[in-house]
Amino acid sequence: MTIKGERGRKRMNLSYVLSMAKMAIATFSSRVLGLVREQVMAAMFGASIVTDAFNVAFRIPNVLRDLFAEGVFSSAFVPIFTDVITKDEKKARQLFASVATLLLISTGIISIGIIIFAPELVSLYASSFEKSQEQYSLAVQLVRIMAPFLTLISLAALAMGVLNTLKVFFMPSLAPAFFNLVMILSIWFLPSFLEKRDLHPGLSMGLGVLFGGVIQLVIQIPFIYYKNFRPLKPGKILTDDAKKVFGRVGIGTIGIAATQINILITTILATGTVVGAVSWLNYAFRLFQFPVGVLSVSIAGSNLVHFSESWKKGEKEKAISFLKTSYLVSFLVLIPSLALLYAMAKPSIHLIFERGAFLPSDTVQSTLALKMYLLGLPFYGCYKVFAPTFYALDKPRIPVVISMVCIGLNVIFCLTLVDRFGFHILALGTSLSMCVNVVCQSVLLKRLLNLPLSFFFNLRIFKIMVAGVMVYLAVNWVVHDFFDYSLPFLWKIFYFCLIGIFGFLAYTFSLLSMGEYSELKKFISKRVL
Repeated sequence: MTIKGERGRKRMNLSYVLSMAKMAIATFSSRVLGLVREQVMAAMFGASIVTDAFNVAFRIPNVLRDLFAEGVFSSAFVPIFTDVITKDEKKARQLFASVATLLLISTGIISIGIIIFAPELVSLYASSFEKSQEQYSLAVQLVRIMAPFLTLISLAALAMGVLNTLKVFFMPSLAPAFFNLVMILSIWFLPSFLEKRDLHPGLSMGLGVLFGGVIQLVIQIPFIYYKNFRPLKPGKILTDDAKKVFGRVGIGTIGIAATQINILITTILATGTVVGAVSWLNYAFRLFQFPVGVLSVSIAGSNLVHFSESWKKGEKEKAISFLKTSYLVSFLVLIPSLALLYAMAKPSIHLIFERGAFLPSDTVQSTLALKMYLLGLPFYGCYKVFAPTFYALDKPRIPVVISMVCIGLNVIFCLTLVDRFGFHILALGTSLSMCVNVVCQSVLLKRLLNLPLSFFFNLRIFKIMVAGVMVYLAVNWVVHDFFDYSLPFLWKIFYFCLIGIFGFLAYTFSLLSMGEYSELKKFISKRVL
């Protein structure tokens, strides 16, 4: 390789790692504020009929959020937009305008429909709410307040996709932090304001979602203009490229429909177990989503942009190199996250949520749900990397079909066992479903890209897993023998941080003791220097 080529490779690797790091830092800020948001919500409303009503109501716009925003749409839009912008910037601007217009129209119509049919939707998702007029009425009002959030978050996802393609990663990833900040302020300050006007204080959560969605969109717009990439009015709205984007979204709709059937069934099952089950699952899932959001989303977002760009240029070896890096980094960071969080599950729930209306009994139940979710953590990371890759390979049907099969298995699993084992089996079913999903995707990626088996499982992956087990055993022993729940809050935070540092050092020492020092050094030098 020439000196010029070597320098180009190093710049490419540095750009990839920096983009991943920027997204991780910004997403970390957002996730921290997300946990603070859940803390405030737990302190103000606990795990009650109010929080159950909000979680069910918020799930209704989220039914389509996965389709139009962070899920299928992003995976469908970015590869096509990347292909267009590399050939014709003017055409790319027109595509931006076309997709924005179509999103505004389609999600606007759907939002109006949600407002009109809010009572029927609440009855569908949580028929048990009809037993309590307060809970049912609150859920309906929250659905109507949050319906426009679908439009706002869809346009925000479009802006994020455009900015990421333009290699702007930090601000789009930071935008959700502003959403969480607005929600925190709304939950904290609006209840008393609403009560004075004879309105339910629980509406503060819905208003926070609405105002937060506005901020998440608006905060990104100046950066699009700063990059001098304002949308251009297309000759027609439904262009060929726009049809291609929404055609792929249409394929994803089948998978999303299956996903929402799964969510509908699990929600019904949760509401039918015990009061607070929906909230316990939600609080546990929010904490579980912290490493997924900070690490997996950052790795996957960077991989999607760089993999798509290299693949569209015909640089297949470079694209596979990006995929391999993303896969390895995902395991490298999520295995210790699984070990640490599983061992520290109860202290984490206790410190983050247990205050105000959130009782010790709620901590026990949320901890149980969190451990079930955590079993699927590494597979969530792989899914975030693998699923969008199929869209870049022009194989969007594959992840959809796999998801439908896995969701069907999950529904059968939950229906069969929830009455016997309780609400936490719903979290375990989600984890097992994701495990099967990733195994199926791995098999098909191996065939499509002609990858060796060692790409997915090799000695380094095995060492990472062994190190994770050692971390869990060490940290679990320390938590069991040394963490004192009766200490003052600041002292508990101090010991919690010490245990976390101990776990990190144990993981590092475990890898080094297995001879990974030279390999890790070589890996870092190849990817960063």
